[in-house]
Formats: sequence, C-alpha cells, structure tokens
Amino acid sequence: MKSSDGTLLRLIAVFKLLKTILLIAVGIGAFKLLHGDAATMLERWVTALGLDPGNHYIDRLLGKAAGLTPNKIKGVEVGSFAYAALFLTEGIGLWLLKRWAEWLTVIITSSLIPVEIYEIHRHATAIKIAVFIINIAIAAYLIYRLRRDRAGVG
Repeated sequence: MKSSDGTLLRLIAVFKLLKTILLIAVGIGAFKLLHGDAATMLERWVTALGLDPGNHYIDRLLGKAAGLTPNKIKGVEVGSFAYAALFLTEGIGLWLLKRWAEWLTVIITSSLIPVEIYEIHRHATAIKIAVFIINIAIAAYLIYRLRRDRAGVG
C-alpha cells in the first residue's frame, strides 16, 4: 500500500470518527430531553448559546420540540447511538488500515446514499449536500481501491 493510500484512509477514518462524536452528542442530548421537558431544555440551550429566541427558525425549532413525544425522542436516541457504533467501527478499522473496514464502509456508506438523497430532496442544506458529496467520494474511492487491489494493480 502506498503511503498516500494510508493517508486517505486515515482521513476517511477521521471523518467517520467526527460523525461518531456528533451522533453521540445527539444521543446524549436526546437522552437528556427524554428525561426532562424538551421545550424548556431547548429554551435554556438557546439562551445559553446566545441565540435569538424570536428568530423564525429558532421559534420553529422550539415549537417542534414542544410536540416531541417520548417515543420519537427515544427513537432519535437509539438511532444516534446505533449509527455512532457503526461509524466508530468503520473509523477504527480504517485508521488501522483493515480491509474489512473498507468493505464495511463501502456497504454502509452506499446504503445510506438513498436516504441522503431523500433528505436533500425534502430539505436541501449546504451541510447535507456537502456530506452527500463527501460520502459519494468516499464510496467511489474505496470501491476503486478494492477493485484495484483485487486486480493486483498498485
């Protein structure tokens, strides 16, 4: 393996590990919301972060939070921790330059692409589009690597 291949795999690993941290934070936030009043807790966060509670988007967020059911919050919590575990496994495996991690990353990343397309179609944001492009690039690069190595080239 060329050192540039190892560097790219480790960059992908860092990306996966950053997503892990984000999902753990979301899961912890959902856990805290589950065991408290979601709207009140979000209002405190808005104040602590210095955001304008009168802002249209913040007001909409607080309105949605008031309507969250415990089952929805639990679903976010469980889903966040489950995806965090997958991304952690991918990240560690890629950091250690393991072939199984490349396969796992291709499978998981490719399987989530339709969900990302749906989410972008539903409500496009710059972050969603950037993550989508990064995930396409990751999957394409890893497929290229796996095919190249299988052919014995490189």
